[in-house]
Amino acid sequence: HQILEERANLGQTVMVVGNDDHVCGIIAIADAIRPETPGAIQELRRNGVRHLVMLTGDNEGTAQAFAKQAEIDEVCAELLPENKVAVVESLVSEYGTVAMVGDGVNDAPAMSRATLGIAMGAAGSDTAIETADIALMADDLSKLPWLMRHSRKTLTVIRQNIVIALLIKALFLVLTFLGYASLWAAIGADMGASLVVIFNSLLLLNGGDE
Repeated sequence: HQILEERANLGQTVMVVGNDDHVCGIIAIADAIRPETPGAIQELRRNGVRHLVMLTGDNEGTAQAFAKQAEIDEVCAELLPENKVAVVESLVSEYGTVAMVGDGVNDAPAMSRATLGIAMGAAGSDTAIETADIALMADDLSKLPWLMRHSRKTLTVIRQNIVIALLIKALFLVLTFLGYASLWAAIGADMGASLVVIFNSLLLLNGGDE
């Protein structure tokens, strides 16, 4: 029994092999942590993620062992779908903004309650992908830090585009009232502003293949 408990505490699933007379041995199996997971979690923290929580239906021992390897802050194990919903709602109440990453049918209800739902598209179920706000087509956790950086860059470009468009329109509005710009010049400036905004937005494609 001691060996079984030790293996279970290491996050391993133990199978006992024997016959009618005695136990012949045990087989311990466990899911291996993905190679990119530790680096992805460190990068998420550098990008400002304050608290990482793992929600899983696995047993407590397996979940704790995995969380220790991945340096996850909090573990909620042996959860049913409705339990995951309750945990996410609690986190939203405590932190305000919560993103949930999932890939299965059991994750979909909780993802719908999070501020942002992210589905790992390559391995995700159709239900999870349809529920999520964002679907990552690569089943790669290292894409999460990239998503944060790219989202922030996108917001920056959107703000730049708004400022550029408003400044050009305001400038030509003033010049038109002062008699220094014609109607055709104003129309040309409007088209020019649109082109500047488009080309500025195309700069986002430079980081699209990370």
